[in-house]
Amino acid sequence: MPLRRWIATAMKVKLYMLIKDKIILGIDPGTNIMGYGLLKITNNKASMMTMGVIDLRKFADGYLKLGHIFKRVTAIIDTYLPDEMSIEAPFFGKNVQSMLKLGRAQGTAIAAAINHGIPIHEYAPLKIKMAITGQGQASKEQVAGMLQRLLHIPEDDMHTFMDATDALGAAYCHYLQLGRPESQAHYRGWKDYINRNQDKICNKQSSK
Repeated sequence: MPLRRWIATAMKVKLYMLIKDKIILGIDPGTNIMGYGLLKITNNKASMMTMGVIDLRKFADGYLKLGHIFKRVTAIIDTYLPDEMSIEAPFFGKNVQSMLKLGRAQGTAIAAAINHGIPIHEYAPLKIKMAITGQGQASKEQVAGMLQRLLHIPEDDMHTFMDATDALGAAYCHYLQLGRPESQAHYRGWKDYINRNQDKICNKQSSK
């Protein structure tokens, strides 16, 4: 084997062996239904711990929804003690109001994780689909089916809401990226988040 190829192989093996046992929380942001899924990584192998949804449809007020998101994500974190969070980035749409609401929901989930000191990794929907199915335009059903096979999830444990499997997909996408510096965003705390998202910070002085 040529030296260059041997070195490349050795580096890949080393990176793979660096994957430590951990728990990854995946979040699929939503304004009516927010999905979550948890993966446990043991000896470099992933297995599903649980998945579910946060139902926000009973809240008519948008701010009450945000409060419930923060409360529920905090409770999930306190219960399962994840080491990292992987969250799906909102896609760009034509409806500005819908995008604003979705961004607020995502930001609230991120805030809950940052409040616990949990590193956050953000992936575009296309990236997640590509990582799991090999197709950036895969349907939710295709993602769910592939995750069921990859993680050996019994049919009875599959959630009726695709938001849950989408969240699990976000977690699995990050698992596949471990050891590779390819995540689109990684925040280590409030200061890091603010420094890298100046465009999202409201400047009180400029608004006067």
